[in-house]
Amino acid sequence: MNFNIITIFPNIFDSYLNETFIKKAQEKKLIKINLHNLRDFADKEKKGRVDDRPYGGGLGMVLQIEPIYKAVEKIKKENKNKKTRTIVFTPRGKPFNQKKASELSKKYDNLILICGRYEGIDERVTKIADEELLIGEYDLMGGELPAMIVIETISRLIPNVLGRPEFLETRQTKTGGFIEFPQYTRPEIFEPKKGTKWKVPKTLISGHQKNIDNWRKEKGKVIEK
Repeated sequence: MNFNIITIFPNIFDSYLNETFIKKAQEKKLIKINLHNLRDFADKEKKGRVDDRPYGGGLGMVLQIEPIYKAVEKIKKENKNKKTRTIVFTPRGKPFNQKKASELSKKYDNLILICGRYEGIDERVTKIADEELLIGEYDLMGGELPAMIVIETISRLIPNVLGRPEFLETRQTKTGGFIEFPQYTRPEIFEPKKGTKWKVPKTLISGHQKNIDNWRKEKGKVIEK
């Protein structure tokens, strides 16, 4: 899977891309993450400027359509043999969920993620994108965090990214959702203060796998959306 991120702040991703499973997945060539600085696609006479004042007035600046269009076209040209999906993050988009992550991981091998900033993006960018996504019902300063969420959610669905394929098999549903259930580890009894004991459920230390599986089904939550 290729992830192409269009942003004016590529350095935001430095630590994220160089830690834990995301780093290992890149080293194994299971995923490839390309950062595209939007300023590189600005007109030379504008000296890297990619935003302007909004029509109709208002505070703040809006990212222009022209450099974004150029960036998307360049990425598509470089990946013309790949199944590509272009995504822009916006508060008016469709909610991103586990089902959508599963769909994107199976149908496409090249994602273009457009990250907004400041007061937003020229609305005509939605004509460039195949899809508008919403990460959550709150306002962020930009699209970089949503891009990280999409990358991580999809990457963990790619075989061998997590190291053990059976991990996904035990958590995924047939419809693209996942199962979340309570987990415990040592010690068996934890005493945060005198007279208070937090114990691991007896079923989990019983050694009876069928009962354990039934307990997890009972206590777990199936997330299909």
